[in-house]
Amino acid sequence: MYDHLATLSRGRTGRVSSWDTSGRNQDRWLLKPGEARVLADLEGPGVITHLWFTQRNHYRECLLRITWDDAPTPSIVAPLGDFFGLGHGIVNSYQSALFTASTRSNNRFNEGCALNCYVPMPFRRRALVELVNESGEEHLQYFYIDYERLDEPRADTGYLHAEFRRANPFGGWGHEVRVNTPESNIVNLGREAWDNNYVILDARGCGHYLGCNLSVTNFQGTWWGEGDDMIWVDGYRWPPDLHGTGSEDYLNQAWQMQDNAFLRNGSSIFEHNTGGYQTSYVLHLENPVRFRKEIKVTIEHGHGNHLANEMASTAYWYAADPAAAAAPPPMAARLPVLRDNQDNWLHDPARRHPGPTVPEHAEMAATKARAPRPAAPGAPLNRETRRGPP
Repeated sequence: MYDHLATLSRGRTGRVSSWDTSGRNQDRWLLKPGEARVLADLEGPGVITHLWFTQRNHYRECLLRITWDDAPTPSIVAPLGDFFGLGHGIVNSYQSALFTASTRSNNRFNEGCALNCYVPMPFRRRALVELVNESGEEHLQYFYIDYERLDEPRADTGYLHAEFRRANPFGGWGHEVRVNTPESNIVNLGREAWDNNYVILDARGCGHYLGCNLSVTNFQGTWWGEGDDMIWVDGYRWPPDLHGTGSEDYLNQAWQMQDNAFLRNGSSIFEHNTGGYQTSYVLHLENPVRFRKEIKVTIEHGHGNHLANEMASTAYWYAADPAAAAAPPPMAARLPVLRDNQDNWLHDPARRHPGPTVPEHAEMAATKARAPRPAAPGAPLNRETRRGPP
């Protein structure tokens, strides 16, 4: 893992930062509402080795954009917090092999937090790093962008890509059906799974999938998992090339998620500390999923896609050529679902970004008819989960 530390290189190290060029101590940039600012415009060949960002707020309102080699569209587009592994606009301290975050205001919305990324980002001709403030307020940003200039491009390296997706809510067919009951145990096979699962990544080209973070706002208040991961490489077939056994299993945990953050997997935000907001991550460092033509990374939301919680994700992958990242939802449709003082979920229409509705077939209708019904989605959470952001 650290073999490269002893390797002497002719690369030249550089940094772009928000330091105060007047020599005073105002070492931050201010972005006006709606402003897109170039943070770094780097000449290649080179590699970005480290990003450090810190700010007070706007984790979903600000977008990080990175464009490689004068491509017409950026290959990295994600909300600031989600790119660094923190969903919902919530901050929390955690550590993984590729991303870290540090704050003294754990499990709170819109507080100061240091964000780090150590994912290598090679480029051949140019790297354009931008921050877009889509909020209606001025945004304060401190940053470092560390990089190396190289004499020639490194062979066989890909371009980092990242994209954000969201379904608020996911279009589950039976949100009233509890997880791990006979009623939820329906058949989900073949094209039905391909068409209906939550999509984390759907990309073309040659490359390898590096992993993702997955955020869930747990409206139902029970366990949101039991969704099998299904990953197709280079086109549809059944079964898929990689078929898993459950949401927490894909995230390399078991018996639901736990309050921990490891190098390759864990919870950067844990739902029992926040009253229903969860962000989990998994990094395929030793086992990247390689593809030559295309890849589709999906996961059920609830077994057979019956749940209708809010789902969001950021996928990371390397590709042989720069490609366009998926366009994120508009700013308002990225904002978190909040609660009132009685812990009722506030389903603000402006924040909705519904996913496709899962078509209901006869088995689904029959199981819904006989299913015991939990509390409605807008009802108070279970008492044991009423902790965290108000």
